[in-house]
Amino acid sequence: MFQHELQQQYAAELMRRAAAERLVRQAAKARRAARRAGRRAARASGENTPEGPVSSLRNRFARAA
Repeated sequence: MFQHELQQQYAAELMRRAAAERLVRQAAKARRAARRAGRRAARASGENTPEGPVSSLRNRFARAA
């Protein structure tokens, strides 16, 4: 009987973990979709065109010594 109860608890814990991971994946998917929609809207309005200025690597890093 004790083994059966342990198995039931283990199965319940696995179900809780799976549900939590599923929720995390759904949240990440929703964030990606919102970010893509924002980019798409900005591109359509002409605010954020991909032909913008490119920074050079020279200004990006500090000198070593």
